[in-house]
Amino acid sequence: MVTLTTELIVNSRNFKKKKGRLSLQYNLRTLTHLHFSGHNIEDIGDLSACQNLTVLYLYNNCITQIQNLDFACNLTHLYLQNNNITHIDNLAHLHKLSKLFLGGNRISLLEGLESLGELEELHMESQRLPPGEKLLFDPRTLRALAKSLRVLNISNNNIDEMADLAALWEIRHFSAADNKLRNVEELESVSGSWPWLVQMDLRGNPVCKTAKYRDRLITACKALEVLDGRDIHEVTREFLVKWEASKEAKKKKKAALLNPPPLMNNASKGQGAYPPRACCLARAQGWKLPPPPPPQQQQQSHRVQLLKSSLYRRLNRMAVTADANKKITR
Repeated sequence: MVTLTTELIVNSRNFKKKKGRLSLQYNLRTLTHLHFSGHNIEDIGDLSACQNLTVLYLYNNCITQIQNLDFACNLTHLYLQNNNITHIDNLAHLHKLSKLFLGGNRISLLEGLESLGELEELHMESQRLPPGEKLLFDPRTLRALAKSLRVLNISNNNIDEMADLAALWEIRHFSAADNKLRNVEELESVSGSWPWLVQMDLRGNPVCKTAKYRDRLITACKALEVLDGRDIHEVTREFLVKWEASKEAKKKKKAALLNPPPLMNNASKGQGAYPPRACCLARAQGWKLPPPPPPQQQQQSHRVQLLKSSLYRRLNRMAVTADANKKITR
Protein backbone atom coordinates (compact mmCIF):
# COMPACT_ATOMS: atom_id res chain seq x y z
CA MET A 1 0.00 0.00 0.00
CA VAL A 2 1.35 3.40 -1.03
CA THR A 3 0.57 6.43 1.15
CA LEU A 4 1.24 9.98 -0.01
CA THR A 5 3.45 11.60 2.66
CA THR A 6 6.04 14.35 2.83
CA GLU A 7 8.71 11.66 2.81
CA LEU A 8 7.44 10.35 -0.50
CA ILE A 9 7.43 13.90 -1.84
CA VAL A 10 10.98 14.59 -0.68
CA ASN A 11 12.27 11.36 -2.22
CA SER A 12 10.73 12.06 -5.60
CA ARG A 13 13.11 13.02 -8.40
CA ASN A 14 11.22 16.14 -9.38
CA PHE A 15 11.38 17.52 -5.85
CA LYS A 16 15.16 17.07 -5.56
CA LYS A 17 15.84 18.44 -9.02
CA LYS A 18 13.76 21.58 -8.55
CA LYS A 19 14.64 22.44 -4.96
CA GLY A 20 18.38 21.84 -4.92
CA ARG A 21 20.17 22.73 -1.67
CA LEU A 22 17.39 24.71 0.01
CA SER A 23 16.20 23.51 3.42
CA LEU A 24 13.63 20.74 3.50
CA GLN A 25 11.02 22.73 5.44
CA TYR A 26 11.40 25.70 3.12
CA ASN A 27 11.07 23.45 0.09
CA LEU A 28 7.85 21.94 1.37
CA ARG A 29 6.41 25.25 2.54
CA THR A 30 6.92 26.92 -0.84
CA LEU A 31 5.58 23.98 -2.85
CA THR A 32 2.50 25.05 -4.88
CA HIS A 33 2.01 22.22 -7.41
CA LEU A 34 2.19 18.55 -6.52
CA HIS A 35 2.15 15.87 -9.26
CA PHE A 36 1.53 12.32 -8.04
CA SER A 37 -0.81 10.85 -10.63
CA GLY A 38 -0.47 7.20 -11.56
CA HIS A 39 1.60 6.18 -8.50
CA ASN A 40 -0.77 3.51 -7.09
CA ILE A 41 -1.47 5.73 -4.09
CA GLU A 42 -4.21 4.38 -1.79
CA ASP A 43 -4.15 6.92 1.06
CA ILE A 44 -3.42 10.60 1.50
CA GLY A 45 -1.15 11.03 4.52
CA ASP A 46 -0.03 14.10 6.48
CA LEU A 47 0.88 16.86 4.03
CA SER A 48 0.47 19.77 6.43
CA ALA A 49 4.03 20.96 5.74
CA CYS A 50 2.90 21.96 2.24
CA GLN A 51 1.04 25.02 3.44
CA ASN A 52 1.01 26.89 0.12
CA LEU A 53 -0.20 24.03 -2.02
CA THR A 54 -2.59 25.33 -4.72
CA VAL A 55 -2.78 22.50 -7.27
CA LEU A 56 -2.84 18.79 -6.41
CA TYR A 57 -2.73 16.07 -9.09
CA LEU A 58 -3.77 12.66 -7.72
CA TYR A 59 -5.69 11.17 -10.63
CA ASN A 60 -5.25 7.56 -11.84
CA ASN A 61 -4.47 6.15 -8.40
CA CYS A 62 -6.27 3.81 -5.97
CA ILE A 63 -7.48 6.34 -3.40
CA THR A 64 -10.65 5.26 -1.56
CA GLN A 65 -11.21 8.27 0.72
CA ILE A 66 -10.58 12.01 0.57
CA GLN A 67 -8.73 12.90 3.79
CA ASN A 68 -5.98 14.95 5.43
CA LEU A 69 -6.55 18.04 3.25
CA ASP A 70 -7.82 20.39 5.97
CA PHE A 71 -4.48 22.24 5.94
CA ALA A 72 -4.77 23.16 2.24
CA CYS A 73 -6.68 26.41 2.63
CA ASN A 74 -4.98 27.79 -0.51
CA LEU A 75 -5.86 24.84 -2.73
CA THR A 76 -7.67 25.92 -5.92
CA HIS A 77 -7.45 22.83 -8.16
CA LEU A 78 -7.94 19.23 -7.03
CA TYR A 79 -7.63 16.34 -9.50
CA LEU A 80 -8.95 13.05 -8.10
CA GLN A 81 -10.48 11.41 -11.16
CA ASN A 82 -10.13 7.67 -11.82
CA ASN A 83 -9.70 6.51 -8.23
CA ASN A 84 -11.94 4.36 -5.98
CA ILE A 85 -13.63 7.13 -3.99
CA THR A 86 -17.17 6.32 -2.86
CA HIS A 87 -18.10 9.45 -0.86
CA ILE A 88 -17.28 13.15 -1.05
CA ASP A 89 -15.85 13.93 2.40
CA ASN A 90 -13.48 16.27 4.21
CA LEU A 91 -13.51 19.21 1.81
CA ALA A 92 -15.12 21.75 4.12
CA HIS A 93 -11.87 23.69 4.73
CA LEU A 94 -10.99 24.16 1.05
CA HIS A 95 -12.71 27.53 0.79
CA LYS A 96 -10.65 28.65 -2.23
CA LEU A 97 -11.24 25.53 -4.29
CA SER A 98 -12.46 26.52 -7.76
CA LYS A 99 -12.02 23.32 -9.80
CA LEU A 100 -12.82 19.80 -8.58
CA PHE A 101 -12.33 16.69 -10.74
CA LEU A 102 -13.98 13.51 -9.43
CA GLY A 103 -14.86 11.65 -12.62
CA GLY A 104 -14.36 7.90 -12.93
CA ASN A 105 -14.84 7.08 -9.24
CA ARG A 106 -17.62 5.18 -7.42
CA ILE A 107 -19.66 8.12 -6.09
CA SER A 108 -23.44 7.69 -6.16
CA LEU A 109 -24.46 10.94 -4.39
CA LEU A 110 -23.26 14.46 -5.06
CA GLU A 111 -22.98 15.91 -1.56
CA GLY A 112 -20.64 17.51 0.96
CA LEU A 113 -19.80 20.64 -1.04
CA GLU A 114 -21.82 23.17 0.96
CA SER A 115 -18.70 25.06 2.15
CA LEU A 116 -17.13 25.49 -1.29
CA GLY A 117 -18.46 28.95 -2.05
CA GLU A 118 -15.93 29.60 -4.85
CA LEU A 119 -16.30 26.32 -6.73
CA GLU A 120 -16.74 27.09 -10.44
CA GLU A 121 -16.06 23.74 -12.11
CA LEU A 122 -17.29 20.31 -11.04
CA HIS A 123 -16.56 17.17 -13.05
CA MET A 124 -18.47 14.04 -12.00
CA GLU A 125 -18.59 12.08 -15.26
CA SER A 126 -18.53 8.29 -15.67
CA GLN A 127 -18.97 7.07 -12.09
CA ARG A 128 -18.51 3.31 -11.86
CA LEU A 129 -21.83 2.48 -10.22
CA PRO A 130 -23.50 -0.90 -9.65
CA PRO A 131 -26.07 -1.94 -12.28
CA GLY A 132 -29.36 -0.08 -11.86
CA GLU A 133 -27.94 2.79 -9.81
CA LYS A 134 -27.60 6.41 -10.95
CA LEU A 135 -25.92 9.56 -9.73
CA LEU A 136 -28.14 11.50 -7.30
CA PHE A 137 -27.97 15.10 -6.09
CA ASP A 138 -28.26 16.48 -2.57
CA PRO A 139 -30.52 19.59 -2.77
CA ARG A 140 -28.47 21.30 -0.03
CA THR A 141 -25.32 21.01 -2.11
CA LEU A 142 -27.08 22.31 -5.22
CA ARG A 143 -28.41 25.32 -3.36
CA ALA A 144 -24.94 26.04 -1.93
CA LEU A 145 -23.35 25.94 -5.41
CA ALA A 146 -26.07 27.98 -7.10
CA LYS A 147 -24.16 31.28 -7.04
CA SER A 148 -20.72 30.00 -8.05
CA LEU A 149 -20.87 26.90 -10.26
CA ARG A 150 -20.25 27.67 -13.95
CA VAL A 151 -19.23 24.28 -15.38
CA LEU A 152 -20.89 20.94 -14.61
CA ASN A 153 -20.08 17.60 -16.21
CA ILE A 154 -22.32 14.66 -15.21
CA SER A 155 -22.05 12.59 -18.38
CA ASN A 156 -22.49 8.80 -18.38
CA ASN A 157 -24.12 8.37 -14.97
CA ASN A 158 -27.49 6.71 -15.81
CA ILE A 159 -29.31 9.98 -15.01
CA ASP A 160 -32.94 10.02 -16.17
CA GLU A 161 -34.14 13.34 -14.72
CA MET A 162 -32.58 16.70 -13.97
CA ALA A 163 -35.32 18.87 -12.45
CA ASP A 164 -33.23 19.45 -9.28
CA LEU A 165 -30.47 21.08 -11.34
CA ALA A 166 -32.63 24.11 -12.09
CA ALA A 167 -31.23 25.63 -8.88
CA LEU A 168 -27.83 26.09 -10.59
CA TRP A 169 -28.80 29.30 -12.35
CA GLU A 170 -25.18 30.44 -12.99
CA ILE A 171 -24.34 27.47 -15.24
CA ARG A 172 -22.46 28.34 -18.46
CA HIS A 173 -21.25 24.93 -19.66
CA PHE A 174 -23.32 21.81 -19.04
CA SER A 175 -22.57 18.27 -20.14
CA ALA A 176 -24.93 15.34 -19.51
CA ALA A 177 -24.10 13.15 -22.49
CA ASP A 178 -24.70 9.38 -22.54
CA ASN A 179 -27.38 9.34 -19.86
CA LYS A 180 -31.06 8.29 -19.97
CA LEU A 181 -32.80 11.64 -20.31
CA ARG A 182 -36.10 11.33 -22.20
CA ASN A 183 -38.33 14.26 -21.19
CA VAL A 184 -37.83 17.17 -23.59
CA GLU A 185 -40.32 19.34 -21.65
CA GLU A 186 -38.20 18.95 -18.51
CA LEU A 187 -35.07 19.83 -20.46
CA GLU A 188 -36.74 22.94 -21.85
CA SER A 189 -37.82 24.02 -18.38
CA VAL A 190 -34.45 23.43 -16.66
CA SER A 191 -32.14 24.73 -19.37
CA GLY A 192 -34.46 27.66 -19.96
CA SER A 193 -33.97 28.68 -16.32
CA TRP A 194 -30.19 29.07 -16.90
CA PRO A 195 -29.90 32.57 -18.39
CA TRP A 196 -26.11 32.36 -18.98
CA LEU A 197 -25.95 28.89 -20.56
CA VAL A 198 -23.76 29.04 -23.69
CA GLN A 199 -22.76 25.40 -24.24
CA MET A 200 -24.68 22.17 -23.64
CA ASP A 201 -23.96 18.56 -24.61
CA LEU A 202 -26.73 15.97 -24.42
CA ARG A 203 -25.52 13.55 -27.06
CA GLY A 204 -26.31 9.89 -26.47
CA ASN A 205 -29.59 10.51 -24.62
CA PRO A 206 -32.95 9.12 -25.86
CA VAL A 207 -34.36 12.67 -25.82
CA CYS A 208 -32.17 13.56 -28.80
CA LYS A 209 -34.49 11.48 -31.00
CA THR A 210 -37.55 13.56 -30.03
CA ALA A 211 -39.11 15.53 -32.89
CA LYS A 212 -37.91 19.17 -33.00
CA TYR A 213 -35.55 18.46 -30.07
CA ARG A 214 -32.84 20.83 -31.23
CA ASP A 215 -35.27 23.56 -32.31
CA ARG A 216 -37.07 23.48 -28.96
CA LEU A 217 -33.90 23.80 -26.90
CA ILE A 218 -32.54 26.61 -29.05
CA THR A 219 -35.80 28.49 -28.52
CA ALA A 220 -35.79 27.83 -24.76
CA CYS A 221 -32.13 28.80 -24.15
CA LYS A 222 -31.73 32.42 -25.21
CA ALA A 223 -27.92 32.58 -24.81
CA LEU A 224 -27.02 29.08 -26.05
CA GLU A 225 -24.21 29.10 -28.63
CA VAL A 226 -23.24 25.42 -28.95
CA LEU A 227 -25.59 22.41 -28.66
CA ASP A 228 -24.26 18.86 -28.91
CA GLY A 229 -21.02 20.08 -30.47
CA ARG A 230 -22.73 22.12 -33.21
CA ASP A 231 -22.74 25.92 -33.35
CA ILE A 232 -26.03 27.79 -33.26
CA HIS A 233 -26.24 30.60 -35.80
CA GLU A 234 -28.13 33.76 -34.92
CA VAL A 235 -30.16 33.54 -38.14
CA THR A 236 -31.39 30.11 -37.07
CA ARG A 237 -32.35 31.40 -33.63
CA GLU A 238 -34.24 34.40 -35.03
CA PHE A 239 -36.18 32.17 -37.42
CA LEU A 240 -37.13 29.72 -34.66
CA VAL A 241 -38.18 32.51 -32.29
CA LYS A 242 -40.42 34.08 -34.96
CA TRP A 243 -41.84 30.70 -35.89
CA GLU A 244 -42.65 29.94 -32.26
CA ALA A 245 -44.29 33.35 -31.82
CA SER A 246 -46.38 32.80 -34.94
CA LYS A 247 -47.46 29.38 -33.71
CA GLU A 248 -48.52 30.81 -30.34
CA ALA A 249 -50.47 33.60 -32.06
CA LYS A 250 -52.36 31.05 -34.18
CA LYS A 251 -53.20 29.03 -31.06
CA LYS A 252 -54.61 32.10 -29.33
CA LYS A 253 -56.65 33.07 -32.40
CA LYS A 254 -58.10 29.59 -32.71
CA ALA A 255 -58.93 29.50 -28.99
CA ALA A 256 -60.72 32.84 -29.30
CA LEU A 257 -62.85 31.56 -32.20
CA LEU A 258 -63.78 28.38 -30.41
CA ASN A 259 -64.49 30.12 -27.12
CA PRO A 260 -66.57 33.27 -27.78
CA PRO A 261 -67.58 35.53 -24.87
CA PRO A 262 -70.38 34.14 -22.66
CA LEU A 263 -73.96 35.11 -23.49
CA MET A 264 -75.62 37.90 -21.47
CA ASN A 265 -79.11 37.72 -20.09
CA ASN A 266 -80.91 40.85 -21.38
CA ALA A 267 -81.74 40.18 -25.03
CA SER A 268 -84.94 42.28 -25.03
CA LYS A 269 -82.90 45.48 -24.65
CA GLY A 270 -80.45 44.63 -27.39
CA GLN A 271 -77.63 43.61 -25.07
CA GLY A 272 -75.30 40.68 -24.95
CA ALA A 273 -75.31 38.11 -27.73
CA TYR A 274 -78.36 39.64 -29.51
CA PRO A 275 -77.30 42.78 -31.46
CA PRO A 276 -79.60 45.83 -31.00
CA ARG A 277 -80.74 45.86 -34.65
CA ALA A 278 -81.54 42.18 -34.54
CA CYS A 279 -83.75 42.76 -31.50
CA CYS A 280 -85.56 45.68 -33.22
CA LEU A 281 -86.16 43.59 -36.33
CA ALA A 282 -87.43 40.69 -34.25
CA ARG A 283 -89.92 42.94 -32.42
CA ALA A 284 -91.06 44.59 -35.70
CA GLN A 285 -91.66 41.25 -37.39
CA GLY A 286 -93.21 39.68 -34.35
CA TRP A 287 -90.50 37.11 -34.03
CA LYS A 288 -89.90 35.45 -30.73
CA LEU A 289 -86.25 35.20 -29.83
CA PRO A 290 -85.22 32.30 -27.64
CA PRO A 291 -84.67 33.28 -24.01
CA PRO A 292 -81.06 33.61 -22.87
CA PRO A 293 -79.68 30.52 -21.15
CA PRO A 294 -79.46 30.43 -17.37
CA PRO A 295 -75.97 30.88 -15.87
CA GLN A 296 -75.45 27.18 -15.30
CA GLN A 297 -75.98 26.45 -19.02
CA GLN A 298 -73.89 29.25 -20.48
CA GLN A 299 -70.90 26.99 -21.04
CA GLN A 300 -72.08 25.28 -24.20
CA SER A 301 -70.24 23.23 -26.77
CA HIS A 302 -68.09 24.99 -29.35
CA ARG A 303 -70.34 23.90 -32.21
CA VAL A 304 -73.48 25.36 -30.64
CA GLN A 305 -71.68 28.62 -29.96
CA LEU A 306 -70.53 28.87 -33.57
CA LEU A 307 -74.03 28.16 -34.89
CA LYS A 308 -75.54 30.85 -32.70
CA SER A 309 -72.89 33.34 -33.75
CA SER A 310 -73.78 32.65 -37.39
CA LEU A 311 -77.50 33.15 -36.65
CA TYR A 312 -76.85 36.47 -34.93
CA ARG A 313 -74.80 37.75 -37.86
CA ARG A 314 -77.64 36.87 -40.25
CA LEU A 315 -80.18 38.66 -38.08
CA ASN A 316 -77.94 41.70 -37.99
CA ARG A 317 -77.65 41.76 -41.80
CA MET A 318 -81.43 41.45 -42.11
CA ALA A 319 -81.89 44.36 -39.72
CA VAL A 320 -79.53 46.50 -41.79
CA THR A 321 -81.46 45.56 -44.98
CA ALA A 322 -84.81 46.45 -43.35
CA ASP A 323 -83.49 49.88 -42.33
CA ALA A 324 -82.29 50.51 -45.86
CA ASN A 325 -85.69 49.59 -47.31
CA LYS A 326 -87.46 51.99 -44.95
CA LYS A 327 -85.22 54.83 -46.06
CA ILE A 328 -85.97 54.05 -49.73
CA THR A 329 -89.73 53.99 -49.25
CA ARG A 330 -89.56 57.36 -47.54
